[in-house]
Amino acid sequence: MTQISQVTTSDIADLLPLVEGYRAFYKQPQSERTLEFLEQRISQGEAIAFIARVDGAAVGFTLLYPTFSTVSLSEIWLLNDLFVVDTARGQGIANALMDTAESQAKSAGATRVFLRTAHDNTPAQSLYEGRGWKQDEVFRRYDLIF
Repeated sequence: MTQISQVTTSDIADLLPLVEGYRAFYKQPQSERTLEFLEQRISQGEAIAFIARVDGAAVGFTLLYPTFSTVSLSEIWLLNDLFVVDTARGQGIANALMDTAESQAKSAGATRVFLRTAHDNTPAQSLYEGRGWKQDEVFRRYDLIF
């Protein structure tokens, strides 16, 4: 049975390997900074994370960042990360994490949740589109990387 719960600082040890697996998916090397990054974001309330467990084992997570929109004059949430370990995929865990993230954002008063994913991550795109998410056709995204 899948259990979804909000991450607290006591869950970070379980969250860490999942985040490193997610970073590896995006071709990022393991980092000693990951633990500190997660501890800071969670303890300072800058991020909201949910962890999925099956029979007590951590198998997936989502990490969201509340922010604001001047255009809509409202709170919006960035769903920055969503990951399920290979061995637990196809069991509805990503959908359960999305259900929780969407529900919590709405309950907090956010008017929308937005995300981005790799152009070639078609499984994720299918998940989002299957849930009624729409690809942004109004705004073009730019990055300045330092």
